[in-house]
Amino acid sequence: MRLIQFRQADGQRRVGALTEGSAAPRIVRNADSVRDLALEAHRSGRSLAATVEAHGFGEAVDYDALISEKRLLVPLDHPEPSHTVLALTGLTHLGSATQRDAMHTNLQSENLTDSMKMFKMGIEGGKPGEGAIGVQPEWAYKGDGSWVVPPEGDIELPGYADDGGEEAEVAGLYVIGDGGEVLRVGYAIGNEYSDHKMERVNYLFLAHSKLRQCSYGPELLVGDLPETVEGTVKILRDGGEFWSGDLISGEANMCHSVRNLEQHHFKYARFRRPGDVHVYFFGASALSCAAGVETKPGDVFEISSPVFGRTLRNRLVAGAPDEPIPVVQL
Repeated sequence: MRLIQFRQADGQRRVGALTEGSAAPRIVRNADSVRDLALEAHRSGRSLAATVEAHGFGEAVDYDALISEKRLLVPLDHPEPSHTVLALTGLTHLGSATQRDAMHTNLQSENLTDSMKMFKMGIEGGKPGEGAIGVQPEWAYKGDGSWVVPPEGDIELPGYADDGGEEAEVAGLYVIGDGGEVLRVGYAIGNEYSDHKMERVNYLFLAHSKLRQCSYGPELLVGDLPETVEGTVKILRDGGEFWSGDLISGEANMCHSVRNLEQHHFKYARFRRPGDVHVYFFGASALSCAAGVETKPGDVFEISSPVFGRTLRNRLVAGAPDEPIPVVQL
């Protein structure tokens, strides 16, 4: 089962479900929020899929119209954006360390950079046995729900940015239960979107480079993530394909298990505040910047995988010029 959130033509929120064999989503009765469905499922002791099925289904939705009219929402959100935590991890995928290392330095292999050291730590200790805690991964904060762009929405290239590059990733989507329980609602394809040129100047700029908008969806996969997730990443320019790469994810292609990534995110008690939503990006396997691509306003990012249904699409637009921020002395 996969879930979407959208607005009807009259602006009313709805949840749609795609079940096995269905070509179009059907409206989930008496539901306007996947978050509320997840909390209901936990309170009742049922799975999310069983809870959705218990609500029942209404009419089918014209999916193409939702896309063309830009009425899609991200598949999990919070009514108060400040109660959504966006975070990310890196150096989790085979190949990503090589790309990151190339951005930082060309040191000889016997003199490993911090990136390569961390990647090696993940290979050696990122998939601990059942009940064990493995090595912690690279981690960064990315903002709250106000930094989220819906599918088909525009992603901003800020005036202070050096670059705006896609990062095609699988994201884990979570809600915190009434007693602080971490509830994994499902997974979505995402564009973590970062400033790779800024990071390349100095690795200590990583935190700055990640404070950018992002997008995920349009569909939320309910249930287990396949061991291998394959897809395609594209940049369209002037109506044609400008660059493309392969999306390869899933635990079979990662040096950390999802469970280990979750452990080191949610071990912080303040990340287990009841009712909050968490969107956790698991890392990219391919980046256009590694191929020397420089994006520009007007480019369109497309990320797709059969595992997640429809394509995640966002257009890059120019933001306001960088100007001094006035500070008022009180």
